[in-house]
Amino acid sequence: MAETKDFFAWLTAYKELIVENADYLTDLDRRIGDADHGANMARGMTAVAQLDPTSFADAGALLKKAGMTLVSKVGGASGPLYGTFFMRMGAALGSDADTAAIGKALRAGADGVKARGKANLGDKTMLDCLYPALDAFDEAAAGGLQAALQAASERADKAASDTEPMIAKKGRASYLGERSQGTPDPGATSSALLFKAAAAALA
Repeated sequence: MAETKDFFAWLTAYKELIVENADYLTDLDRRIGDADHGANMARGMTAVAQLDPTSFADAGALLKKAGMTLVSKVGGASGPLYGTFFMRMGAALGSDADTAAIGKALRAGADGVKARGKANLGDKTMLDCLYPALDAFDEAAAGGLQAALQAASERADKAASDTEPMIAKKGRASYLGERSQGTPDPGATSSALLFKAAAAALA
C-alpha cells in the first residue's frame, strides 16, 4: 500500500529526471515545438518538489496540489496538461492506494489529459505514451505494484520512441505536417520519464 510519502518520492524522482533531461526535452521541442518543454517542466517540477508532504491529509491531496502548482508555474501546453493529469489522478485516488487504485487513478489522469487536449491516440502527443503504458500496467497488475510499474515504464519507453515516425495532428507540431516526422514527441518523452520515476520510487 503506497502512502503519501511514497507519492512524494515519486514526484521528487520525476523532478530529478526532468532536470537531468531538460536540455534533451527542449532540443526535441526545438525541432517541432516552442523549444521550451524541458525548461518549463524543470521549473514546474522543481516547485512541486518543494511542497511539504506532511501538510497534506492524504496522497490525493498532495497530487491535486502538485497539479495546481504545475498549472501556475508552467507555461505553454505542458502546465495545463500535466496539471490536469495530477489533479485528476489525485481526485480519483481516494484513501486506498493499492495497485488497483493506483492504476485506476493513473488512467483517470490520462483521461483528463485526453479531455483537456482534445487529442486521440495516434495524434503524436503524450497520450501515445500514457495509454500504452497504462495498458501494460493493467496487464501486469496481478503481479503487484512493482511489476505493474516496471511493465508500464518499459512500455512507456517504447511508446515514446514509437512517436518518432508519426505525423503530429495536435499542438504546434501539427503546423509542420510531414516535417514533424523524425522527432519523438517531447510530451511523450517526458511522460516516459514519469513512469520511470514511478517504477523507481513509488513501489
